[in-house]
Amino acid sequence: MSVHPAERPDELFPRPQLSFPSLRAALARLAPSRVPEMLADRDTLFTKATETGSFGPIKGFQLKWATIIEIERRPELTHRMQQAQHAVHTLDKDDPAWRAAMAEVLAIHDEARAAVTGD
Repeated sequence: MSVHPAERPDELFPRPQLSFPSLRAALARLAPSRVPEMLADRDTLFTKATETGSFGPIKGFQLKWATIIEIERRPELTHRMQQAQHAVHTLDKDDPAWRAAMAEVLAIHDEARAAVTGD
C-alpha cells in the first residue's frame, strides 16, 4: 500500500507544485525568513529570462527552490542539513570532518533534488 506524502510522519506537509505561487506559499509556511531571498532570486532570474528569451533561468529557479523546500518540509533532512552546515562553518577546511560535512551537504541536496525531479 502506498502512502500519500502528507501522511508520512517525516514530512511536514505535501510537496508543492513547481508553480511560483505554490513554492512561495510552501516557503512562507516552512521558512518564512527565506521568502525575501526567494523574491530577490525570482526578480533576478525572471529578468535574466526576459533578457535572454529563455525559460532556462525560470526552470532553474523552480528547481532550486523546490529543492530547498523539500529539505525544509522533511524534518530529518532539515536536521541533517543543519548539523552538516554547522560543521562546514566551524571546522577548519583541512580537517577531514569538514570534507565529510561538505559531502553530507551535497548528499542531502542531491536526495532532495531527486525527490523533486523523480530521479
